Amino acid sequence: MSNRAVLEVIALDAEDAIAAQAGGADRLELVTDIAADGLSPSRETYARVRAAVDIPLRVMLRQADGFAAGGPAEVDALVRTAHELREEGAEEFVLGFLDQQGHVDLVAVERLVAELDGCRWTFHRAIDRAVDRDAVRKTLADLPGLDTFLTAGSPAGVDEGMDLLLAEAARFGEPGYETQLLVGGGLRLEHVPRLRDAGITGFHIGGAARPAGWAAPVSPTAIRTWRAAVDGRS
Repeated sequence: MSNRAVLEVIALDAEDAIAAQAGGADRLELVTDIAADGLSPSRETYARVRAAVDIPLRVMLRQADGFAAGGPAEVDALVRTAHELREEGAEEFVLGFLDQQGHVDLVAVERLVAELDGCRWTFHRAIDRAVDRDAVRKTLADLPGLDTFLTAGSPAGVDEGMDLLLAEAARFGEPGYETQLLVGGGLRLEHVPRLRDAGITGFHIGGAARPAGWAAPVSPTAIRTWRAAVDGRS
């Protein structure tokens, strides 16, 4: 991948993936059941999407809506899912879990990271629900493979989180702040110039890639518009 800003698009199937790549997406986040905010896809879905496109593909590891991994049985199931997807060839992942107090569920995360065996991964918007974002970063700092935080800066989305996103971008390179910020969650085109000017190099869209709604596939035309904005050409 080049040094240009990353445009990541949520894909539900191979049709979405092909359209996103055609429009200029750099990377896909593959999920199923968007009504539950994105759960783990089947290995069969992964295989179809992987065969359809050649851009990087990050696969969600989550069994239920929300940011709780569940008890030991649920964590075991997540690990099995990760193992099956790895067997199918998956090399990049998305995950992130909190305990009931709003801290990183380190038991669940460490078990999954061990199963990923060095694969690159994103800690998703669980950070926006954490009681202490800085503590999340410190807790995860030494885990292998973590290279991205997906965040809106607020549970309510980028509108509410903008100031925090800009403040965190200004700290890039400090201990705990070396990891790329991938901004997503209520992200709109008008947010992009301000975020780019702050040095943010990752942008994540889902519904914005589907002007006709989630029942319709990704629109290559919409992706091209976002590509131009992310590249500073709009």
